[in-house]
Amino acid sequence: MLKKRFSIYARLMRVDKPIGTYLVAWPMLWALWIAGNGHPDAANVAVFLLGAFLMRSAGCVINDFADHKIDAHVARTKARPLAAKEISSKEALVLFIALCLIAFALVLTTNQLTVFLSFGAVFLAALYPFMKRYTHWPQAFLGVAFGWSIPMAFAAQSGEVPAAAWLIFAANICWVIAYDTMYAMVDRDDDLKIGVKSTAVLFGSWDRQIIGLFQLAFIALMIAAGVAFALSPIYYVGLGIAAAFAIHHQRLIFHRKKEDCFQAFLNNNLLGAAVFIALLLSYLRF
Repeated sequence: MLKKRFSIYARLMRVDKPIGTYLVAWPMLWALWIAGNGHPDAANVAVFLLGAFLMRSAGCVINDFADHKIDAHVARTKARPLAAKEISSKEALVLFIALCLIAFALVLTTNQLTVFLSFGAVFLAALYPFMKRYTHWPQAFLGVAFGWSIPMAFAAQSGEVPAAAWLIFAANICWVIAYDTMYAMVDRDDDLKIGVKSTAVLFGSWDRQIIGLFQLAFIALMIAAGVAFALSPIYYVGLGIAAAFAIHHQRLIFHRKKEDCFQAFLNNNLLGAAVFIALLLSYLRF
């Protein structure tokens, strides 16, 4: 019985689908490596990696708590534990609070500024799921929520958040809007039927072009961040590879086939990894 319960919790937290954790972790790792000049504290890396898993899991739980009635009417989500009534809303809310408290305990091992910023992370994680009811831009709110680890990483590693760190934060918002719109294209037909808002619905037939603009903005802002932090040429090679991945994503979504749009979304993990590997190499001394 207990094993079955933990299995339900794991599914609710999307432990079996780690893509969200990866997409949260890459920008956070970019920030840690830049803030640490290529040598971030091992303790900070451990805290933030575990925190990325916990807060992404908490985000999934509160998202399903907010959407369980909607999820029951969407083909891709109707089997989720809350939508399928395998778990109560109250139990899911307790799990969300528990995950946030564990993450907060980790943050307490850092410094005062990081602890202060962590309250924003919880607020954003709780707010995002409800945005699709009120705005066609929930993807922008997701970008802010996912990217909040960037100023937190700078705060934990260097004790401050330099102005240039917000370039990476803004770049991340553009990146999230791009890849989460690809994800939303998968559910667009269902969303139109039940009245759920998203950038995929808002952009309509201009979806590919607008996604392309956000991809360009991401690359441009990351170039600006590279200049601001005086990063080496290797970093820009990584951005070139990231741009190649973005072009590949445009090819995948060209015909708007659901499986290809979903594959484009998943492939953004490689884009994030390319930027991180370039950062890693740029700080090595040969």
